[in-house]
Amino acid sequence: KQAADLHSPGFNQRMVAEVMKGGFLDRHVPTIRALYKAQRDAMLAALAREMQGLDLQWNTPDGGMFLWARLPAGMNAVELLPRAVDKGVAFVPGAAFYAGAGDPRTLRLSFVTASEAQINTGIAALAQAIREQLPA
Repeated sequence: KQAADLHSPGFNQRMVAEVMKGGFLDRHVPTIRALYKAQRDAMLAALAREMQGLDLQWNTPDGGMFLWARLPAGMNAVELLPRAVDKGVAFVPGAAFYAGAGDPRTLRLSFVTASEAQINTGIAALAQAIREQLPA
């Protein structure tokens, strides 16, 4: 096929139809769900362990690929990001995801793109960055 054909709506629809017809989703969705649940649980455990005493709040998602957290009073996710990146961990500041005025203390953490070991290391690094940036 020519490259232009690969980007046509018809090609995309045929690919989805083949995936569905072949049973790919039925075979792989349970595996993906189990993996995402294990990664989510690893992040929740790391947050509970590493964020003790930091007044960080977070949700426990029933699905999806992200967890939402809210920094302690007086902090700003955009201002924290460079310090976190310097420690080898990144997150997405959450304010941009609000329909109205965003909360500058929120951040979105992905748990599906990292191994459990990377999650543990990343959350520990994030906790250290938060400790260093806490208002006096």
